[in-house]
Amino acid sequence: MVESIVLKELIDFENEKIDFKQGLIVFTGPSGAGKSVLMSAILGSFGFSVQNYASMCEISLSKPSDMDSDSILLEDELYVKTIKKDKVRFLINDQNISKKSLEDIFNPYIKYLSVRDKGILDSQTLLDLVDDFIVSKDESYKKKLDDFAFKFNELKSAQKELNLIIEKETKINDLIEFAKFEIQKIDSISPKLNEYEDLLEIKQKLSKIDKIKESMKAIENIFDYESKIAEFYRLLDVDGSGVSDMFNNIRIDLDDAMSKNVELEDMDIEAVLNRIESLSSLKNRYGSIEEALVFRDKKKEELESFNHIIEDKSKLENFIKEYASILDKLSNDMSSIRKNEFDNILKILNPLLKDLKLPKASFEISKTSMYERGVDEIDIKLGGSKTSTLSGGEFNRLRLALLVSSTINDEGNSKGVLIFDEIDANVSGDESIAIANMLLKLSKNYQIFAISHQPHLASKANQHILITKDENKSKTIVLDDNGRVEEIARIISGERKTQEAIDFAMKLLS
Repeated sequence: MVESIVLKELIDFENEKIDFKQGLIVFTGPSGAGKSVLMSAILGSFGFSVQNYASMCEISLSKPSDMDSDSILLEDELYVKTIKKDKVRFLINDQNISKKSLEDIFNPYIKYLSVRDKGILDSQTLLDLVDDFIVSKDESYKKKLDDFAFKFNELKSAQKELNLIIEKETKINDLIEFAKFEIQKIDSISPKLNEYEDLLEIKQKLSKIDKIKESMKAIENIFDYESKIAEFYRLLDVDGSGVSDMFNNIRIDLDDAMSKNVELEDMDIEAVLNRIESLSSLKNRYGSIEEALVFRDKKKEELESFNHIIEDKSKLENFIKEYASILDKLSNDMSSIRKNEFDNILKILNPLLKDLKLPKASFEISKTSMYERGVDEIDIKLGGSKTSTLSGGEFNRLRLALLVSSTINDEGNSKGVLIFDEIDANVSGDESIAIANMLLKLSKNYQIFAISHQPHLASKANQHILITKDENKSKTIVLDDNGRVEEIARIISGERKTQEAIDFAMKLLS
């Protein structure tokens, strides 16, 4: 509920403060006094796009229990302020906030219904009306709606994931082939760590084998001198053990060289060279044998992940098929429930339309692409005529009847604020009376701000505010009982109020 407004310097308004009541609040006054300008300041404070901002406008209101925001701290008592200097700034409880965020916060609770606003008759709003009516009688239907929305979003996410896989499928197939090729290329050589270095050492030894054999042949008679050298040192009385050790080491090294030569001679030199060439090709491609092995293992992991993607695609396709079938059944059930409820809603709506001097309504339901609410689109006809052919007055009254019918099973619960701009314009006296009575019913669930030039709506107001203009200065006056009689008489007969108009005004108010 909006509790008060304080504004400074709004076109012809200087300083104004108004404390508001709950229920139906009606603004009247001569044309051009500033009623729409004042309303624009209220709307602008809640993020609606308007032309006129006050240099300062602060609105205090009590926070709806379910109002929340991720971007700003909301307290139980809210102060929404607009400040216009070089640009317009928006604040909630002295916290800066963007116009978009402000609009997002208040959009569910503050509704502006202009003559040109056809939103109340769109399929989505009519669907809300029907579903809310069903839920008010059967709470289990709410679970059905939530379950459908949850499953639909699951299906939508799965379809999105599948589409991404399909988009990448050709690329994935190419990547799979490339990974297989790289793995096969490395595995066909089957390299081992340090093998390349070992083979280079063998190659080097093979290149020396002939020279080693020649050298061994040249010193093969060296041991014939071993005993003579030993005798030489003995005759000198010098320790000759070092000579003996030397000959033993030569003997061991010759045996070792001979053994290795036998091994080397058994090797296929061409095979060694070919192996070195193969390993060299891997080194040139990957940097080293170790990097080649790391690359191969990485490609094997990629190949495994690609295989998982293919498996995921199959699982997603099965999931989508299963959920599509479930949702198809659920949407058909929801459609049947909605159709069956049309007559019950029309039993409430059509008497309201009759009071508003309108013909009976009928609902039409058609199928559309599946979305979060099912597959239904709902339209409403008035006496067989499409809503697009209705006059402004007919449209306003139909919209009002729909709003009232939506509160029938929820009377007394606060639903927010409705702002009407001349909802009773261009209608007859009887129609004006019906509109006034209907708004009074609606004010049990909404705080209503309405601009009117008709006496009947003004007489029903819980609070009547007069907008006057004198010497280009606009001001607001919250009227008492006597002031209401005077203003309603002015609406009836003009500035020169007749006694008959005053009597009629008193009769309306009584």
